[in-house]
This record gives sequence, structure tokens and C-alpha cells, in this order.
Amino acid sequence: MSTWRPIRRTPAWLAWMPGWLRLALRWGLWCCGIAAVLGLLVVAYYFTRASRFDLKEVAEMPARTTFYDRNGKELGSGGLSGRRLVTRKDIPDFLVNALRAREDARFYDHGGVDFRGLARATVRNVKDGDFTQGASTLSMQLTRNTFEIREKSIDRKLLEIALTLRLEARYSKDEILAHYLNRIYFGAGCHGIDMAARTYFGKPTSALNEAESAMLVGIIRGPHIFSPFRNLPAARDQQSEVLARMKAMAMIDGENVERIKRIPIVLVPQEKRGEGRSYALEAIQKELQTILDDEDIRDGGLTVRTTLDSGWQQRLESDLFASLEKIENSKGWDYPVAAEHVAGTEPGYLQCAAVTLETRTGAMLALVGGRDYMDSRYDRTTGARRDLGAAFEPWVAAAAAERGKLVLPGKPVQTGRQIGPRETSRIAKRCGITGPFLDTEDLFRGSAAATPLEVATGLATLGNDGLRPRPYLIQSITSAEGRELFKAKASTTPALSREAAREAAALLESTSGTRVHGGATGSGRDAWLLRLGPKGSTSIWVGFDQPQRISSASRLDAVLDDLAARLGN
Repeated sequence: MSTWRPIRRTPAWLAWMPGWLRLALRWGLWCCGIAAVLGLLVVAYYFTRASRFDLKEVAEMPARTTFYDRNGKELGSGGLSGRRLVTRKDIPDFLVNALRAREDARFYDHGGVDFRGLARATVRNVKDGDFTQGASTLSMQLTRNTFEIREKSIDRKLLEIALTLRLEARYSKDEILAHYLNRIYFGAGCHGIDMAARTYFGKPTSALNEAESAMLVGIIRGPHIFSPFRNLPAARDQQSEVLARMKAMAMIDGENVERIKRIPIVLVPQEKRGEGRSYALEAIQKELQTILDDEDIRDGGLTVRTTLDSGWQQRLESDLFASLEKIENSKGWDYPVAAEHVAGTEPGYLQCAAVTLETRTGAMLALVGGRDYMDSRYDRTTGARRDLGAAFEPWVAAAAAERGKLVLPGKPVQTGRQIGPRETSRIAKRCGITGPFLDTEDLFRGSAAATPLEVATGLATLGNDGLRPRPYLIQSITSAEGRELFKAKASTTPALSREAAREAAALLESTSGTRVHGGATGSGRDAWLLRLGPKGSTSIWVGFDQPQRISSASRLDAVLDDLAARLGN
């Protein structure tokens, strides 16, 4: 059997190499070949995954946020009713340059992925042992915001790159720029540049001046901490950083930087912010904005489950308004009535506010900020700080009982004298009533001020065995995909001993399981009704926005008795 094989001659260009070097070269070529094949497989794998995403979503407006009460009844939707999608022609050139300077200087030069910056960031991440640098272009940020690719891992980064390259092949640079600005979060509940422009400055994107444009671009990196509504000085600092970056890139000179800084920033006034259709929805929107900022939630299409009980909300409103109409229709009433008010002017008729808290948790079951939201958006539950009068007696009793003194029902002055006004006000503050308080014996007669929300909190403290609950309106937030993004946790703070709280709560007259207390102040300018039910603590205020005497004490007491009877049934 022949074992002859032809002799393999070493190529001349390898003949000079020592054997170990030829072996190393051979293995090196094999490794490069294997790496190339593996690389192609990786590319094919991630582009296959990327092909499953619908790029049309990039140009679409996210779904609206929807609100529900605690029982699943829809309350309405918001957050996007005033929102418009902009195109490149709507965006000022100055804003585009500011965005490039701050976020992506080579936006019009790279193909969606800045591989130079990515390599630099990779080296830094390896040194730090963590994902401290991202090197994300505007295109990559748009990909991440559209398809919720937020997890910091090599797998997600490679998928993001593949999707971004598809994105760049599908859309022009100007389209990508517009889609990016339509999607990103600007704080204060604003998704998209146009909503931010209208919310902060009361104008469309196309009307933004240079100072406003630079400020909005500065907000992007920290929409919570840099929101001008929350921290205008911080927003101005970011504006300055954007202008400095534009100067460094020779987009503007130093003279223009100083000129732009001198342009006044005029924000939308507090009373004109928001787009709720009721006091309750407006309050929900404000709390939602805070949660979105604090939790860094930037999704659209949210489902917000609130603490409101829409059935009780409607009943509280209807019974309260009916009682006010009763006093307005009574003989001798000399003031304007609600039906005669001229829209757009300062409301001059009898006003009201009411809050019901779930006594144990502080969850808000109802909120009535006034009689007509369309006439006045001023929320009196947190803004009307008025004298309490006889309604302050339970906290005088609570303070005395907390210090082991005798509680004398119906005699708040004698009860309070045992501990003095300073100690009384200190314990009232622990219950959530912040004053101001008179530092005289007139305090025991009710010379203390509070908002309806504070009174409801203080009442809940008495009904919750001395534990003061934290009021809140939002139970949970879920994404459009059903993922839970936020869940509220009820919290309480010890304010009184159980015995003191129960003794003070006992001062409220018991009627069919519901205890009520209240009356008009000595001046006759404010009237309060406190209701401590089996589950809820309700505070109701009646008066004029510009304090003036309402009516005779007997007539007011009759109205409060009527309201208490309505709510007690």
C-alpha cells in the first residue's frame, strides 16, 4: 500500500519566517476568519431582531394618558389634548443649532451611529467598569424613546444600533430631528417640543425666541431638575451652558451670547397652567407631573388609576351646590348668585371648597376646588387659607388631652387655657394645620387659619387614632404595554396619642355613625363643616374669595345643618 504524498513547498514569502511565527500567523488568520463569520452572524441576528419593529411608530404621536377612579370608571384623558406634531419647517433654526451643539454636533455627518464617539465611550466604560458613557446620537435617542430600549446592556445597545441604522435608512435627517423633538420629555408633563413651548411660554414652537429655544434644549438632560416651573435659576444655568457650547462651536459669538441672556423669560402664569376640565382633574395632573419627574417616567399612553370615588365626588358637589343655592335664594340675600356671574371676570358670588380623605390612608376620595372651574381655576382646597372659628375646637381639645389636661366640651377657651396658645398651635401643626395662629387666648376661639385640605388632614388624624396620613391622589401608573411604572404607598406620621385623638374626635356630634362639627366664624366671613364618617374625613369651607360677611349666623347654621343632613343620608 502506497503512502506517497506530494511534497508541499513553503511559499517564498514565508520561507524566511521561523516556524513559530508561521504557526502564529496561521492561527491568527484562522481566528480572524472565525471572528468575521461570528461578526456577520451577530450582525444578521440583530438586524433580524430589528426588522421586527415597525418604524412607522417613530412618526406617530403616543397614545393619550387616561385617568380612572378607584373603581375603574374613566374620568377623562389628558396630557396631549393641546399637543401638535411639528415638522422641520416649524422649528426655528436657532433651536436646531442649539440642539446640535448640546446633544449631537455631528448629527448631519454621521449615519445614525457616531462610531468615533462610541469607541471613545467604550474605552471609558471599560476603565470605569460600568456604563458611565453612552455616546448616543439624536437618532439613537429617538430609537430608544420610541421602542423603550432603556436597559443598559450590550445586548440592548447592539439592538439599538441595528434599529438606528434602519431608522437612518428610512427617514431623512430633518425628519429624524422633528420626530425626536416630538417625542422627548421636557418636564411638567410635557411630551414633545410644541407642548413644552405652549406649556412653559404660551406659544407654538415656531414662535420661540432664542432665549426660550436655548432654555428648552437645556431642559432635555434633566427635565425634572431643570424645569423652569420648578427651578427657574437652574433652567437659566442650563440655558447658559447651551449658549456657551454654541459659542465654542462658532455658531454664535460672545456678543450674541450676552444679548440672548438679557432676553426676558416670561413663563405662563400659575393660574393658566394645565388643561384639566375640573378642579379634581387639574389636581391629578399636577400630582402626575411631579411623579413623572421624580420617577423619570417619559412614556406616553399612560393609564393612571386615581384614589377618587367618582360617586362620592358627584354627590358631594351636588349636595354642596344645592345648599349654597338655598342660601342664595333665601329672602334678604343681597349678593350676586353663581348663575349671574359673567365668565371671564373675577367670581364675586358665594364660593366653596371641599376635600374628603380616606381616614386611614390619606387617599383623596373627592376634591371640590370651587363652584365653577370655567369661571375660576383657583383651587380653594389648597389656596383658601381662612379662619377656622368654632371648627378649631377639636384641636384645642386634642392638645389639652395630649398633655393630660381636662377637655371641657363646648368650652374651648377654658380647655385651652390649661396649656396655653403656644402648645396648642404646636400640636395643631403636628396634625397638619399650619396656621398662622394668634399667640393669645383668641386662638382658643378659632383665630387660626388653614386650608380645606389641611383641615381634612387634621380631621383624618383625629379619626385615625392620632396617625396623620399623607394626602395623595394617584394610586398607580401603568404603561401602554401594561407594565406598572408607579404604585403609591400610603404613609402616616404619629401626631397624637390614641387616647387624645379619640377624646378630640368625640367632640364631633354623632349622627347615624357620622360625626359632624362646624359653624360660622365670629366675623361671619367663613363657615366650616367637618364630617368624620366611617371611612372618610370631609372638610367643607364656604365663603367669598374676597372676605366679607356671608349672612346671619342663624341662616348660616341652617344651611350647614341642611348640608350635614344631605351628606348624612
